[in-house]
Amino acid sequence: MINGENANINMSIKVRENNINAYRIFKRAVDILASIIGIIILCPLIVIVFIANKISRDDGPIFFMQKRIGENGKPFRLYKFRTMVVNADKILMKKLKDDKEFREKYLSYRKVENDERITKIGKILRKTSLDESPQFINVLKGDMSLVGPRPYLFREIKDMGEYYKYIIQCKPGITGLWQVSGRNRNTFNERLILDLEYYNNRNFIYDMKLLFKTFLSVFKKEGAM
Repeated sequence: MINGENANINMSIKVRENNINAYRIFKRAVDILASIIGIIILCPLIVIVFIANKISRDDGPIFFMQKRIGENGKPFRLYKFRTMVVNADKILMKKLKDDKEFREKYLSYRKVENDERITKIGKILRKTSLDESPQFINVLKGDMSLVGPRPYLFREIKDMGEYYKYIIQCKPGITGLWQVSGRNRNTFNERLILDLEYYNNRNFIYDMKLLFKTFLSVFKKEGAM
């Protein structure tokens, strides 16, 4: 009886692994196709952002690049349109040191409303979620996927706790359950819970549902900061 039960368990595990492997292959094919289309659309957008920055007298770089945690904990360079002033990190460190109220809010959400570091063009890019569009480059490279957990910072590993070992088993996503469930209104811990939920339930149909909800969320400008 025990041997029969073990056989059933092993068969169940094998079916699960086969389903995950098929899901990964199909997911990657969709990622490649979508990222190529996204990059084609991105090219004229780069020119528009460049001109807009010049008009607003912002001479900083168009792109913002930052090291993030990838699948299996491997580092990768994430691309975004720069939406903050060039010395944003220095301003953040000073505010975290000097402003207790700001520090408490930032540690809870990892973002703050009405952030003074965001540029004029940056506000428009964030409101429309266009600041994320350069991440199609990351998707094509294989560093990210269209749908997945939030791309976390290495300095956040300690705060991720036990969630870390599960979340890094997926490629980070341009969008995910965290983005269609309140987005920046969620606390850091709530985002971790949502990313774990995605890890436990991920499949192609689930991804398609999240992509559809993302389009609705972006259209309604829900949760953007």
